[in-house]
Amino acid sequence: MLVNYAVFNSTFYISSSKRFYVSDERSTGKMACPVRDPASEQLNDYKKKLKGEAPVLLTANGAPIAEKKASLTVGPRGPMLLQDFVYLDEMSHFGRERIPERVVHAKGAGAFGYFEVTHDITRYCKAKVFSSIGKRTPIAIRCSTVGGESGSADTVRDPRGFAVKFYTEEGIWDLVGNNTPIFFIKDPLFFPSFIHTQKRNPATHLKDADMFWDFISLRPETTHQVMFLFSDRGIPDGYRHMNGYGSHTFKLVNSKNEMVYCKFHYKTNQGIKNIFSQKAAELSASDPDYSIRDLYNAIAKSQYPTWTFYIQVMTAQQAKTLKWNPFDLTKVWPHKEYPLIQVGKLVLDRNPENYFADVEQMAFDPAHMVPGIEPSPDKMLQGRLFAYGDTHRHRLGPNHLQLPVNCPYKAISTMHYQRDGNMPIYNHGNAPNYYPNSFSGPKECPAARSPPFHVSGDVDRYDPVDEDDFGQATIFWQKVLDEPAKERLVQNMVGSLRNASTFIVERAVQNFARVDVDLSHRLTEGLRKCGVHINALGKSANL
Repeated sequence: MLVNYAVFNSTFYISSSKRFYVSDERSTGKMACPVRDPASEQLNDYKKKLKGEAPVLLTANGAPIAEKKASLTVGPRGPMLLQDFVYLDEMSHFGRERIPERVVHAKGAGAFGYFEVTHDITRYCKAKVFSSIGKRTPIAIRCSTVGGESGSADTVRDPRGFAVKFYTEEGIWDLVGNNTPIFFIKDPLFFPSFIHTQKRNPATHLKDADMFWDFISLRPETTHQVMFLFSDRGIPDGYRHMNGYGSHTFKLVNSKNEMVYCKFHYKTNQGIKNIFSQKAAELSASDPDYSIRDLYNAIAKSQYPTWTFYIQVMTAQQAKTLKWNPFDLTKVWPHKEYPLIQVGKLVLDRNPENYFADVEQMAFDPAHMVPGIEPSPDKMLQGRLFAYGDTHRHRLGPNHLQLPVNCPYKAISTMHYQRDGNMPIYNHGNAPNYYPNSFSGPKECPAARSPPFHVSGDVDRYDPVDEDDFGQATIFWQKVLDEPAKERLVQNMVGSLRNASTFIVERAVQNFARVDVDLSHRLTEGLRKCGVHINALGKSANL
């Protein structure tokens, strides 16, 4: 479909090919040459920078190649020779070009920029990244869908990952979050099972509504995030028009070793925009890379996206008296009680030059913190402290932190006692590889010590009970969504639920009845119109 914009004597046509044509046919009757967006022009821009002088073609070991248009053979029709290193070099690498795809967040976009401090929070945190107003720290970000494969569409209904890597002088700080302040589960033991329900049925290799809704309806803690997912927020309009959240509860420590609990928020300055389901489906077919393209072109046009960075803080005493568990990832902290405190801004002003090196090999790990930022008892965070680093060591190797995009290059003389393994780019030269030693090997930094904290309790496997899985979802339905947004949420849920087995649909609707009886009635009516008839709803939040 072509969209027409009349501008003076010219007409602009924007099509799915990402071209727009400038026509002055009213004066000349001729169509001008196409003008393409920056992403489409990338190769031409590269050619212009070289000014027509191509570099010499080399093998991987640096030897010049005289002929790249034919293999080495015995005569024009004879067999190839094993000594053809140009072929062997090319093909042996080609067969190994792919590293394992991320299990989750497989498809995403990356960019680079800086974080600038605009407000003083040193009363809460001693991390040097916040040390002075006006201070800038280089950052890298990766935004992504969660459940799909690397080739999936950008405009599917799915949470979006939003991870920020801060290259600080104290080392790498990875703030690994999503575009929602909450998540589906509160115990990391469920994470593999939950992700399996987002992937493909192992027998049919198809997405399966029974898998998804069976798990969701059996774990009512998912209700809050499921309502976010099926609301307008479930399909953001690209990555520039969504918020980001650290989601977890963290701990901040100041220079006096005083602590507060904290949540991180980064609010888009481009304004929140979402895509309705029908338009999203059209884009999935016409431009499955919509979000990646949008971010790349915005930066290429110097329309640098920015986010305002905030924290919420809570004292240890307040944490004891909060109505909800402050370390529960399925809950938010009410802003009226714990208002946002402005900290700074995130600015993205540089596109990756090599997607594989700069984005595909980019590795974020919630365990990468700096002095002044520490984990809390948040179970999901505690589980991620192990899982992410372990995944990177499998996917990228034990020396993935030596890759340029991941290395803590602002930390002077990064030294430790780790050696060797697969692909060590920097192996510490002739420094000692054991500790303690008498030969000036790297030593401790007492100033980085964390203050002690008390932990006690009986060790057991505690399945949370009576933690109110529906209260905040009720607030979201009754106080946050307007009437058109409620109608769209119901339509979106019905469109997915209708594909599940009837007994699973009934269980899911019974859960939503505990959010609000009106929601359950609307779901029941919507399902009835689709030919899905279910029994009585059960207990309601309004009865």
